[in-house]
Amino acid sequence: MKTIPAKFTLKEWSVEERPREKLISQGSQKLTNAELLALLIGSGNPGETAVQLMQRLMASLDHDLSALHRISLDALLQWKGIGPAKAVKIKAALELGKRIQGIPSQEKVSCTSSAIAFDALFAVLSYLDQEEFWVLLLNTQHHVLEKKCLSKGGISETTVDIRLLFKSALQCGATAIIVAHNHPSGVLKPSTSDIQLTQKIKKAGENMDIKLLDHLIISEKGYFSFADEKLL
Repeated sequence: MKTIPAKFTLKEWSVEERPREKLISQGSQKLTNAELLALLIGSGNPGETAVQLMQRLMASLDHDLSALHRISLDALLQWKGIGPAKAVKIKAALELGKRIQGIPSQEKVSCTSSAIAFDALFAVLSYLDQEEFWVLLLNTQHHVLEKKCLSKGGISETTVDIRLLFKSALQCGATAIIVAHNHPSGVLKPSTSDIQLTQKIKKAGENMDIKLLDHLIISEKGYFSFADEKLL
C-alpha cells in the first residue's frame, strides 16, 4: 500500500528552531528572510517544512527580496509547493513592506542632501516596470510641501511637461524643487535626453526664481545624483 507523506509543520521543530518562538525570545531582527516568510505561510508541504520551502524559494532568487517582490502572482503560483493561499500571503506582506517606506514621517525633514531626497522617493520609484517622473516641491527651508507624479512612460523613457511642473510649484508656493525619475533597467547612468531635460528645467526655474536642487535617477539598486556629480 502506498502511503502519503505527512505535511511538515513548524510545531514539529524543536522549540529553539521554531520561528515563532525565536521571534518571541530573540526579536524579529534575529530571523532570516526565509524564517519570516515561513511564519506568514504557516505550514510546509509533504516532506518539507515551511522554513525549508522558503529557504528553497529564496535560494533560487539568490536571497534577493527585491527579486521576490518583482515576481508576479502567477509566476509565484508556478513554484512547486506554493498554492494560492501561500502566494497571496507572500505578495501581501511584500506590498505592505513597500508601502510602509512611503509613509511620511511625523517630523518634517529638510531635503538638504541627495540621500535624504532618495529616501523620500525610493518607495514610489523603485521596483517599477515603466519610467515615472516625480517632483519634490520644497519651501525655503527645503521641507517637502508636496510629492507629485508628473508623468508615466514606457520601459525606456518618459516625458514631462515643464510647464505643468512649474505650475504645480507655483500653486503650492514652492521655492525649490528636486526632480526624479526611475530607470527600470537598473542602469544608474543619465542618458543624453536626461541631461538635456535637466538643463531645460534648471533654466526655466531660474526664470521663475524656483531653484532646481537636484535630479535623481532611481532604481532598486540605488541612485544617481546630478548635483553630487556636478552636472547642475
